[in-house]
Amino acid sequence: MSCTQTIMDYGLRSLGYGERLLPRSDFTLCQQFTLIGSGLIWNIYFGALALIAGFFLATALALGKGAGPAWIRKPAEWFIFVFRGSPLFIQFFFAYFLFLSLKGVSPIFDPFSSAWLGALVVLFFNTAAYSAEIFHGALKSIPRGDVEAADAYGMSGWPRFRRIIWPTMLRLAWPGYTNEAIFLFHATTLVFFSGFPAQQQKGDALYYASYFADKTFNPFIPYPILAFYFVLLTLAITGIFGLINRRLNRHLPPEQRRKIRLRPNLIR
Repeated sequence: MSCTQTIMDYGLRSLGYGERLLPRSDFTLCQQFTLIGSGLIWNIYFGALALIAGFFLATALALGKGAGPAWIRKPAEWFIFVFRGSPLFIQFFFAYFLFLSLKGVSPIFDPFSSAWLGALVVLFFNTAAYSAEIFHGALKSIPRGDVEAADAYGMSGWPRFRRIIWPTMLRLAWPGYTNEAIFLFHATTLVFFSGFPAQQQKGDALYYASYFADKTFNPFIPYPILAFYFVLLTLAITGIFGLINRRLNRHLPPEQRRKIRLRPNLIR
């Protein structure tokens, strides 16, 4: 079988298209690159949707944590504390069995026991909690002179937040938020090893890398391929966030612009 045929057969297998049966013997390098790359589609799906949705929840949580009334501040603080204080693997585990229990209550909870939705919800809450702490720190670091200048111009409420506070918060938080985004995409590899089943072998990149490692008894080929894909993904994220960071800091002199440096979190 040629490599081109292998790509046609297995390129979208993780989504349920193409050849149903996985290779059983005589594994080629092309098969491993193709299937692991196919599984990466799920990692991108989990990471991208959780990051986009979590961004807005994180902003609300950061504002809530900095609010004066306790009935707003305390729920935000406890939400951040719970999801930052417990391991992500455990969150996947308990969420899966919670969603399984809720299936008996109402059919509306059936999709939540599947990885495509249930695991996405967990990643959404988790990244929102970590990002909220980053945004809250940025809010506290906003120069007081910026806010006073806005007050002097008669800006208050929503106009002041939209034009002064929120852009400044993003500019200060963006380097740290970039590293959170990178870690989130790396954390997506835990989805199919934490309780959520891979239905019809529609797994992510680590799922297929583990399959080849088990079948060949040689982890030194599939896992480096997996690492190679994630290095490319990390470079893409860093590049995209770098462009956004340049946009956020476009009004500053070149010597004062904060550059994004890749600092992966080794321990969560």
